[in-house]
Amino acid sequence: MRRHVRARIGTLLTTVLLTSFTLIGAGPAQGSTPTADGTVRAEQRAPALPLGIDGGTWQSGHLQGMAIDRSGGFLYFSFTNLLVRTDLNGRPVGSVTGFTGHLGDLDFNPDDGRVYGSLEYKDAPAFYIAIFDGSRITRMNMDAQSTGVVSTVHLREVTEDYTADLDHDGVFAGDTADTADHRYGCSGIDGVAFGPSMERKDRVKLTVAYGIYSHTGRIDNDHQVLLQYDVRAWRKYEKPLLESAPHTSGPVAPEGKFFVHTGNTTYGVQNLEYDAHSGNWIMAVYRGKKPAFPNHSLFVIDGSKAPSWSTVQGQPRSEVGRLLSLLPQGIHDEGTGQYGFRARGQYGLVSLDDGRFYVARAGTVGTGTESRQTGRAELYRWTGQAPDPFTRAVTATTRDS
Repeated sequence: MRRHVRARIGTLLTTVLLTSFTLIGAGPAQGSTPTADGTVRAEQRAPALPLGIDGGTWQSGHLQGMAIDRSGGFLYFSFTNLLVRTDLNGRPVGSVTGFTGHLGDLDFNPDDGRVYGSLEYKDAPAFYIAIFDGSRITRMNMDAQSTGVVSTVHLREVTEDYTADLDHDGVFAGDTADTADHRYGCSGIDGVAFGPSMERKDRVKLTVAYGIYSHTGRIDNDHQVLLQYDVRAWRKYEKPLLESAPHTSGPVAPEGKFFVHTGNTTYGVQNLEYDAHSGNWIMAVYRGKKPAFPNHSLFVIDGSKAPSWSTVQGQPRSEVGRLLSLLPQGIHDEGTGQYGFRARGQYGLVSLDDGRFYVARAGTVGTGTESRQTGRAELYRWTGQAPDPFTRAVTATTRDS
């Protein structure tokens, strides 16, 4: 949902188009700062951006995620079964329709100028990264299967964890939380983000977060699970979207699999975002229901700490995995030792990599058959303060009340 670390300087330049919008300024230059991939970039005055970008009102599923093409001047909104492309003034440029699966979180890859999103077909079952050629989304209601604007890459690791027969009864439980099946409680995928390798920090990778079923009677579903992939060679895997015949073309395994102990959440990481300003990863979730945990709605992975090999707690068989650390900031729970926040971001979160974020506001208008979904990106600043680390960005002459 954001440009990644190798595109920092180029995407700090804003187009003339933005000068007519409502603006928000930033501080003066501060010398130079190392980025997550080891390069050094000069600090610059943050570019002006609108305080809000309207994603429209649609007969669709609810808002799932957002991605920004900052240099091109476009924002992408995922509405579950609909992708909408707008300019930075909120004017619709094009849309992609016809999904019967679940289109989730999004991120923009400036290396190839395309948008990557999670796409689930739980009944198949098949789990994909959908890749959109944004430059070709130039009109409304473009069909996902016939127009060629979408290609897909299958994620075998997710499918295997989702279909795992943990109770050994020979029966696939399907899309239900009320089962002992689904390894780690895996319900599929949702959060996606580009950022540095968790281990070596030497390459930018696509990170994909599991959905996790809410189940208070299990003890093996208390981790968020993150997979990392190098997408530079993914062209060989890409296939057109054909829902009547789901393909399995994709990498055999991820290049890294990581665990974050947060306690069980309701459908896992809804929005995942890497913030180059802090070097941390942000996970926005629907709060869990286990009383033993604080059940925060936003967790921050400490990007300064390398993953450590440790026991993945609660698994039916002893398992060791690479565990990531939560940032010791926010609300601290004495019982579990966990840190987190109570904040929005579950419907869309975009880091601008300068301390500012676009945070989504989702809504519904009308009722019944007249019901429509709305989405809007609103500009916030990160303060790191508990309980909510975001504060609304304001113009030079206006303050939040």
